[in-house]
Amino acid sequence: MNRLKTSIIAALFSAGADGMSEKELVKALELPKKGAKKLADSLADMKRFGDVTNKKGVWRIKSPDDYFEAVITRVSPKSGFMTRQGDVPEEFFVRGRDMMGAIPGDIVLAKKICEADELNHHSAEAVVLDVIKESDMLLTGVIVADKNRLMVMPDKLCGEPLVIAKAGKKQLAVGDKVVFSIKKRGESHFDHTVAIEDSFGSCENARAGAEAYMLANGLHTEFPDEVLFEASKLDIDDPDPDEVSRRLDLRGEPIFTIDGADTKDIDDAVSIARVEGGYKLGVHIADVSHYVKKGSKLDEEAFFRGTSIYYADMVVPMLPKELSNGICSLNPNVDRLAFSCLMQVSTDGKLLSYRFEKSVIRSRVKGVYSEVNAIIDGTADDAVKEKYSRVIDRIPIMLELAQTLEKNRKDRGAPEIDTTESKIITDENGVCIDVKPRERGVAERIIEEFMLMANNAAAALAMKEKIPFVYRVHEAPAAEKLIALNETLTALGINPEGITEKAAAADLARIISDNKDSDRYEVINRIVLRTMMKARYSDEPLGHYGLVMPEYAHFTSPIRRYADLSIHRILTDYVYALSTEKLCKKYSDFAFKAALQASNTELSAVRCERECENLYMAEYMKNHIGEEYDGFISGVSPSGVFVSLANTVEGMVSVAHLPLGEYEVQHGVILTGAADGSIFTVGDRVRVKCVSVNVNGGFIDFEFVENKLKPEE
Repeated sequence: MNRLKTSIIAALFSAGADGMSEKELVKALELPKKGAKKLADSLADMKRFGDVTNKKGVWRIKSPDDYFEAVITRVSPKSGFMTRQGDVPEEFFVRGRDMMGAIPGDIVLAKKICEADELNHHSAEAVVLDVIKESDMLLTGVIVADKNRLMVMPDKLCGEPLVIAKAGKKQLAVGDKVVFSIKKRGESHFDHTVAIEDSFGSCENARAGAEAYMLANGLHTEFPDEVLFEASKLDIDDPDPDEVSRRLDLRGEPIFTIDGADTKDIDDAVSIARVEGGYKLGVHIADVSHYVKKGSKLDEEAFFRGTSIYYADMVVPMLPKELSNGICSLNPNVDRLAFSCLMQVSTDGKLLSYRFEKSVIRSRVKGVYSEVNAIIDGTADDAVKEKYSRVIDRIPIMLELAQTLEKNRKDRGAPEIDTTESKIITDENGVCIDVKPRERGVAERIIEEFMLMANNAAAALAMKEKIPFVYRVHEAPAAEKLIALNETLTALGINPEGITEKAAAADLARIISDNKDSDRYEVINRIVLRTMMKARYSDEPLGHYGLVMPEYAHFTSPIRRYADLSIHRILTDYVYALSTEKLCKKYSDFAFKAALQASNTELSAVRCERECENLYMAEYMKNHIGEEYDGFISGVSPSGVFVSLANTVEGMVSVAHLPLGEYEVQHGVILTGAADGSIFTVGDRVRVKCVSVNVNGGFIDFEFVENKLKPEE
């Protein structure tokens, strides 16, 4: 469709059901007199091909439901994706030639050309007809030489270097990682000219790539001056004595924290005692809402960031360190303001009662997961035992209750999806020197169970009192995804009994537990996880499918998540006896906006952490080219086979390094089409050699050392 025809569609789309006459179209498109003939010819042509209709001289789009506005979300040299906004956002695949030069963030007029096919793992497809609103989003790339001039090779926009119209202040060199903006747009991506916004040094350095990603995606590492000024006024050692006097005083309780050894922003502390009929459990959370007031610059910045971001050795905090590591952090042996959830729990792990109190606490010790695990398994030395002497008698009680709560969660049918996170280890220069699986021991699971219970209590209170709230929700998987899961499991030779379009969480849990000892266990975890919806935030209590909880919210990390800070603010007014009517009036709109922002910023943070981890993994593997590893096939695509190693690094064996053939993916988990009959199935154990690495792109290339995958007999 040429430029005039797309302009016609755009004009008729704006006109809606009213349509437009030819005269109105000439005016709307600002056509010269000579253009009227071209317009008439184009309209006749479009009518013949079924794009438009004419009734009594009024032109309209023939199938208006096929046209929509969307936001471009991702672009690569050969394709892109857009999202149609609405109550249920819908994603569309766009071929590169149909992008019209659109970049991420652009609002475009699009036409749907193909529906989604969940069973065959095909996305819905669309084409861009017009860019309605241009984005000013920044993009990343690498400086390259083209004869006697420097140009930018974009990381994802297109496969050809772009002309630099404005070079910026820093001296540029070939290989520099840069962030650029579009200075002047062309008809396609490679016709754009650019302005360099910043340079970060060699693209072979993972930290340079991570810093460029942060800038390009609006993830600010520095705080604005006005925010730092407000934070400086809160850079104090102790809370206000008058405020302390108004609170429930829990400084005499054996309260303590358990976190990672390097944690500086300590959100949560716990206390526990065995009482008649069960336990008295306290979860004490940093009272960030006392310091971060609604409408302050601190609050505005926290809302904008939405969450802290963690990758490698870096933290991009939601709050300045004066708060996150200082007065808000529940550091040991100092008074801290807290928001306490005080619970009575039966011996069989049932929540009998709960109340929320503004409190003041004094943590006895800064616990470390590894040390508490050593106490639990009996390997702790005398120094560790001495460190925990004031609370060590509480640890067996914690373990006892946590084991009961974990059993209850399994009995409810909550799937135990065992995902392995990566731990990136860097040297003093920020260079990745090792990658390991992040360990999750008994102490980690204890704290997780206690936080789940407090989160459950917060949501239960809000639902009972019918007050505005920000819930953590996890909806049931779409029927199409469950049907696709059934097909996938069958293809893997796994009994899919119970996996129907109405499968409960317990059915997914059974698939995982029944295959605990299977060679494909890790892959089954991934497949089940992909089947499930993404958890998000909502002002509606939609329940949590994965936890099998009708009431759930995030109460326990207000230093790191704005969703938690939001409900602290609401619960504070509830505790101070503001009526339901006034709470609804004050917070209904706030809860909706906070939930939406928290969901969006969480997705952004997850993408950032994943992208940055890929860079660091590639940086690590750069020093291991030529080495061999055992792994398993973690995914397949028409482009090749993904292989995961024991250290969590994932790379690809390209089809170029597979036997000759015409490959196709079946059920999303099997790659077939090799001329020699080889079949590549997720979960298969393989041995690979690292053959090349692209740190800038975060890509790692493997080759099979020997093809253990034999043709089926």
